[in-house]
Formats: sequence, structure tokens, C-alpha cells
Amino acid sequence: MPIRQAKESSEQHLVIKPNLHNAMNPIPLKPSKASQNGKCPPNQEVQSAKSSNQNSPPSKNRGRRRGRGARKSDQGDGCTRPSSRRCSVADKPVSGTPPALPAEVRIVAEPPPQIGKNSPGMEMGFPSSSKAWRFASRPGYGQLGSKCIVKANHFFAELPNKDLNHYDVTITPEVSSRTVNRAIMEELVRLYRESDLGMRLPAYDGRKSLYTAGQLPFSWKEFTIKLIDEEDGVNGPKREREYKVVIKFVAQANMHHLGQFLAGKRADAPQEALQILDIVLRELSNKRYYPIGRSFFSRDIRTPQRLGEGLESWCGFYQSVRPTQMGLSLNIDMASAAFIEALPVIDFVAQLLGKDVMSRPLSDSDRIKIKKALRGVKVEVTHRGSVRRKYRVSGLTPQPTRELVFPIDDNSTMKSVVDYFQEMYGFTIQYTHLPCLQVGNQKKANYLPMEACKIVEGQRYTKRLNEKQITALLKVTCQRPRDREQDILQTVQHNAYDQDPYAKEFGIKISEKLPSVEARILPAPWLKYHETGKEKDCLPQVGQWNMMNKMIDGMTVNRWACINFSRSVQESVARGFCNELAQMCQVSGMEFNPEPVILIYPARPDQVEKALKHVYHACMNKLKGKELELLLAILPDNNGSLYGDLKRICETDLGLISQCCLTKHVFKISKQYLANVSLKINVKMGGRNTVLLDAISCRIPLVSDIPTIIFGADVTHPENGEDSSPSIAAVVASQDWPEVTKYAGLVCAQAHRQELIQDLYKTWHDPVRGTVSGGMIRDLLISFRKATGQKPLRIIFYRDGVSEGQFYQVLLYELDAIRKACASLEPNYQPPVTFIVVQKRHHTRLFANNHRDRSSTDKSGNILPGTVVDSKICHPTEFDFYLCSHAGIQGTSRPAHYHVLWDENNFTADGIQSLTNNLCYTYARCTRSVSVVPPAYYAHLAAFRARFYMEPDIQENGCGGNKSTRAGESGVRPLPALKENVKRVMFYC
Repeated sequence: MPIRQAKESSEQHLVIKPNLHNAMNPIPLKPSKASQNGKCPPNQEVQSAKSSNQNSPPSKNRGRRRGRGARKSDQGDGCTRPSSRRCSVADKPVSGTPPALPAEVRIVAEPPPQIGKNSPGMEMGFPSSSKAWRFASRPGYGQLGSKCIVKANHFFAELPNKDLNHYDVTITPEVSSRTVNRAIMEELVRLYRESDLGMRLPAYDGRKSLYTAGQLPFSWKEFTIKLIDEEDGVNGPKREREYKVVIKFVAQANMHHLGQFLAGKRADAPQEALQILDIVLRELSNKRYYPIGRSFFSRDIRTPQRLGEGLESWCGFYQSVRPTQMGLSLNIDMASAAFIEALPVIDFVAQLLGKDVMSRPLSDSDRIKIKKALRGVKVEVTHRGSVRRKYRVSGLTPQPTRELVFPIDDNSTMKSVVDYFQEMYGFTIQYTHLPCLQVGNQKKANYLPMEACKIVEGQRYTKRLNEKQITALLKVTCQRPRDREQDILQTVQHNAYDQDPYAKEFGIKISEKLPSVEARILPAPWLKYHETGKEKDCLPQVGQWNMMNKMIDGMTVNRWACINFSRSVQESVARGFCNELAQMCQVSGMEFNPEPVILIYPARPDQVEKALKHVYHACMNKLKGKELELLLAILPDNNGSLYGDLKRICETDLGLISQCCLTKHVFKISKQYLANVSLKINVKMGGRNTVLLDAISCRIPLVSDIPTIIFGADVTHPENGEDSSPSIAAVVASQDWPEVTKYAGLVCAQAHRQELIQDLYKTWHDPVRGTVSGGMIRDLLISFRKATGQKPLRIIFYRDGVSEGQFYQVLLYELDAIRKACASLEPNYQPPVTFIVVQKRHHTRLFANNHRDRSSTDKSGNILPGTVVDSKICHPTEFDFYLCSHAGIQGTSRPAHYHVLWDENNFTADGIQSLTNNLCYTYARCTRSVSVVPPAYYAHLAAFRARFYMEPDIQENGCGGNKSTRAGESGVRPLPALKENVKRVMFYC
């Protein structure tokens, strides 16, 4: 598996530079079609690629082929014309040379540029604008599947016919709060709209930009605005603050450009025009509701539900302007979030701790919990009648209120807080045993008694929710499709965009109807099982199938042990559970020894390492050198850090494959649960549960014809409030061809909130071997070669977790790393790459056209699995589609959004859509199709698992799964390395 080749110092590195002539493959004198139309960068000469099969019929799927260059003739409408070639392919050179990278992205024998806080960022060679490099354009529309109509939550927005103008705003003294900025500009418009502003009603982004429909009577003007400061200091009356506001003309937005882009006549999106329209349509909601990110919340939309510990759920809506094929659309979706209840602070603390705090003193752990919950929260004072000053909590006093004193003059005359509040405000502090809140600046301590404070309304809770709170929030957010659709329509009607003064001012009209969108339901793939089972193959129905068959590749477990961490599970109960599980594994097609190596070992959760090592060594002694193959672990239902500790020790220290089972499942043994666990055990042992029948028959277009490796990659970031924890990157890659079912995975920690995967490819200097290459892509390519005996001649890369604003950055950096990893293995080795971003965190929802038609929905009322949309609500020119590949269970299904950023394999729309849909039926952990393509899903699981490997004192980034990475190499500390036998299998399942 991912093991570095021995003689790396003698490697030759491929260097690709622009405008260099190659005697073997002369560059054409004029650019190819691909470079003219956006498949490749403008003015970037591209070597022609000859097809390996000239005799196949041409593509039927050329519809709107906006500039992907000449398609290979053997890769026509691949889905409807399966390849007839044999699967076994000798190591042959890739046909032709893939399109070259932009001049900025040269492949050299150097480590990829690092982008972090201190790096120049975009100066690393990224194009300065979208004109420098085009994403893959749409090759036409898909035709495969049965056609149907769905409704989407995208409301058509009519473009304004007015000139939109951009003005720069400078406020002095500078203000960091958007709320205060907005208050200043609101006052300015109130005072000067009818005079200096020429009756214009501007839209403001809360920072530096002001937008108008039509020009203002001036190009530069300074205004003086006076505001009463609501958040003044602790002492003295409210002060009036004076601000100087300078408004200066910057530019006029090009609406013609936007119109051409929406019509598909231009490929580069006019971001500023889109941003202006978005800000205009948000202006009124900013005043009506509490804005959080792109969503708006209010207590009035729906009655808040208590979540416990002083929190409540608020409902709201998400709103965003989107460029689509039907024109400009306004994407509206329902939203929910946890807010801090606007309670008196004492009541909040009582709810938080779940006990009476008015008579009993607080423990140290209570203080810590209160401090964590209240730090950064805004409170208002209640002891001064109508004066409700607001302060932000910075901490908690270590002493109770009765012991607090502070200096009241320069002579250090001390006064107690109790006396001060009595004399100054006539306010008697009753609960003097409680600490005070520290507010404002830490240097100058300001104390406020808890009983004199109330939490300000409308503050979102950004810290981690506990399990009960998550469950309560999910109950609120979980809406059936029909109910969600109705709420979305009501939101649009309530917002009354036709009456919105800002929309009127700018000439924007919003439809109040959900658009009907043409969709197709892709057929489910046939799945292959073992020849000796009840069914040799099966066809899933509505995204699921019964496990009535034997695994196609069942593994053998001869040597296993069980460790019981649950006090409530008796030895006999544990033994009965293990017997049932062993029988289920056998029925499912595995060979499973019913007897463990040693008796089931009872252990305490707080002694996990000691217990694991005891069981491991006891088994090794008994087995006399043979490896323990599997460890079963029974865990308490609420096990805290036990699960993570167990996985870390097993996978990075002992090299053990483990399967954990919760106590509730041990007592209530269900066949379904045991069957699911057996699926997980089989793939962890290196087996396959099922494979696509088309894969066995070599009928998957652009996968079956030549050795193809499919990658999945994801980066998970630490939760809000964790300011120094590293982000975790994971990459998985298929290790079997043509089945593409087994995936090996590698993990790496990197800088806090860094989205680019730093360790895809890297080089370092070794004193003996010289320059040495490594990285996750390179290691996984090597392991593919070892597992299949062939090198990949095609790469398909599914990348999860990238937002639209990061598309260019991620593609340039990571495609460059893939290129370098390939070039480091062999001169001229550059297999063609298709790079696809997978997005789940979007707000597009698809609804059945008729909710009463049971044939068009699944049991949950959602659209059917396999529903794909690539028109109307998709990008005007680029290659993207929405795919709902799973059956809903509860709530409204969220389709996955796939955006093909780079495609050297010339996929048709049908080709990539059906491949992605079919792969969703190969997920190893259940007998259901899943909502995200499995390689991306596995990468997410692996990244989540690796977070357990971090030791508490790790503050910086590091790398796991690679023993050669040394701490301090780049000033970072590595994760503990995965053991070799763990890396070879799907340990993360």
C-alpha cells in the first residue's frame, strides 16, 4: 500500500513550462479549439490528443457543447454505449498528452507553495481573475433516465434596466461593528436623502461599499453625522458621538455583462453586479430581522422551542442571489439556529447548571461552565430603570460579589461593589455569594452583579451543542417536503419583494412561484453478490435492497478477541452477543471462528490503554507470533472520550482493526444491526460486500476501458471557538480495478482552517538520497500499482467541502499537486484528470411536482433516488448538476451538487452523472444508496477519525499515515502514523 519506493533519489522529474517545444510532441502553430473556448487557459498552447479508438460512433450528446474542444471519438454518449473492451489492460502510455496547465502552474521538482497566514496568498501563481483560467464548460445535457418535473426553491428575479453605481464609504473614527455602521448610514440617508442624495435610496453593505440606482449628484462628498452611543462606558450619561462620512464614486457596474453571462454568451461571471443585487435584496431584511451570515432569524417567524441549558431554537430563512440558466434567481430556504434565551442572567445560569443558584455557592467547575457559556455574550443592565446600557461579558470574577472591592479615586480609596450599587443606584444586591460579571476591557475591570443583568435578545449560540440540544434542534428543523415547500412560499409572500422599497428603487422584480424544472430519474445499477448466495445479483428498489445475499468477497476471521467496557453488560450477555454476531458474519458470507482467542475481558473505561495492551499481549502470547485480526469492543452508551482513545491506540499504536458496539445494541440484538456490523467488519478486514455488475462486466464508460483510480478528498475544520486546533485533511483512493470498491485512506493535520490540502505532494532533502518526493497522492498511486499490478491511466478526483469562493484556489493548487505527484513517479507520466467538487452545504431543495402522486415520491414524500437536474437552476455555462442519489428517511432530502471544474477525460453529461449515481450504491456500511459519492464520504469519515488521533497538547499541524514526516520539518508536529496493516484497509468505516 502507500509505501515509498526505495530508489527515490534517482527519479526524473517532469518539468512543464509554457512555450517550450518538444521534439516528440510538437506544439501546433495555432491554439487548439480547447484553448480558444475555455477548456484550457486563453493563449495556452495545448498538445493534441489522439484517440485510442477511431472506429466508435460519434457522440450523440453534443447539445450545447460550449467549448470543451474536440471530444475523443470513442467516448461518445458513453452511458448508452457501454465499452466492449476487456478489463485487463497492459501498462500502455496514455493516449496523447493532457491539456497543459496555465503558465502559472508549472510542474517542477519542488514542494508546492505553502499558503498560510504569512504567505502571499494569491501571489503564488494564481490567476488574478477568472479570465486567466476557465472551468470545464457544459458538454451538453444528459439524456439518460426517465423524464419528470420537479420544483426548485429558486425564484426568478427580473434584472434591473438601471445603471448600478458603486461608491466607497469611509467612516471616521473607524467603526468595527456593522450594526453601528448601518446606524450611521441610516441616519445619513434620513437627513440627506431629499437634498444631497438627490432622492436616491442607497443600499449599504455595512462596511465600505454603498450602491445606488443612478448616479448621486456628486462624485465626492463629506458628511457629519451625530449618533447617541448606546454602548458607552459604565459611568456617566450617554454620549453623543460624531462621525465623518466620506462618500466617493468608484465605478459603474456592467449590467450588460451580467445579461450576457446569464444568457450563456460569456463565461466569466460579473461578481460585482451579482454582489450589488444580493446586497439590495438583503437591505430590508437586515432592518426587519437578525442577520446571521446569509440567513435572517426572528422570534416571530415561528415560536421558539427550548433546547435546554438556556438555549432556544429560532427559525429563519436563507437568501442568496444565484446566476442560473433561467436567468437570475433568488434562492430561498428555511433555516434554524440555536440562540441564547433573553433571560435574566441568574435564570440563565440556573438553567445552564440545572440547579438552584440563589442559595447555594458555586463550585469551581460551575464557574468554568458559566464563564465558557457567557464569554462574549452581550448583556444589558436592569437596575437603572429605562437606561438599558449594553456590555459584552469578558469573564467572571474569581471572588463572590460580597468580597469585591475597587478603587474609586486616584488615592486608591476602596469601595465594595455591594456599597457602590446601594449608594449610586439604590440597588440592594441580594445574592452576594455569586460572582460578578466582568465586562468591557480586561485591563480596567468593570463589575456587574448577575442579578442586575439580562441577556440581550438575538444572539446566536456559536459554541458546541450537547447531544440533547442537537436532538431538540433537529426535531425543529426536520420538515416534511410538503411543509418545507409551503413555508418557503409563505416566506417569499411575507417578504413582499414587490413592496420592498429597495427592490423598487433598483428595479428588481421577484417571482413568487416555485419554478418547474425538467429532471430525470437515473436507473439504479445492478449489484453483484456471491455466486453461492440466494441471489447472484440484485436490482435496488427506491434506493435500497435487502441483505439476502452473500458478500461477493467475504473475508476470514480466525483470531479475534472481545473487551467489555460496560459495567451493565454481564459476561454471559456479552458472550451471547458475540456468538450472534459471529453467526451473522458467517451467514453473510464470511468465515468467522465462533471462539475468541481469550475469554471476553472486562475493563474499566478509565483504563482503556492498559486494558487494550493487556488483551493484545495476552492474545499474542497465546497465538505465538500470529497476529490478532479483530478486536470487538463493547462500550457504554455515553462513553465520552473512550471511543476516540480506543481507535487512536488500536490504529496508531497496536495496529489492531477494531469494531465498537454500544451497550444498547448488545441488550437489544436486532438482525438489521448485526447485518450492518458484519458489513463493516468485512471491509475492515479487506473484503468487498458488493460490486457494480457493470464493473465486473467492464461496462462502465471511462472507467472500465483503462486502469482508472478514483480519489475522494475532504478537509474537516475544528469547531467554532477552537482557535488553534489544526484542520484535518483526508484522501482516499480506489485500490481495485475494474471494481472500484475498496478505498485506502491517508490522513494529515494542517494549519488551522486551511482548506488547501497541503500534503498532496511534497519534497524534502535527505542527506543520503538527496531530494525525496512524497505526499498522499503519490503514496496512493504507488499502492494502486501494488494492488492491481497496473499504473492508473486515468484519474477521477472527487473533492468535498469546497465553497464557490475557493474553487479557483483549490483547483490550481491541488491539480498542480496531482501533476507533480504523477511526474515524480515516472517521466512523462501525466494521466488525464477530471476534478469534481462535491457540495452538500448548499440551499437548493427539489420538491415533487405533485405531492399526492405516490409514484413520483419515496415513502418520506421526497423526490425519488436517482433524480438529476442539469438545466434551468444550474450554472449558465459551467459543467454542474444536482443529484439526489438517496431515498429520504425523514425531513427534506438535500441533493448533492457536483461541479466539474476540470475535465481532461471528456466526460459526457450522462457519463459523469450515471457514474456518480452508480457509485452511490457501492457504499460499504449499509444496503442503501447514499447522498454523497462514496469516495468523498469515505474521505470525510477518515478525516473525522483522525481528529481522535490528536493529542491534547498538539497546537499546530502535522501529518498522519506517513512515518517519514518529521516533527519540526515545517515547524509543525505530525499526527501519530497509521500502522501499515491499518492503512491497507477501510479502517474508517
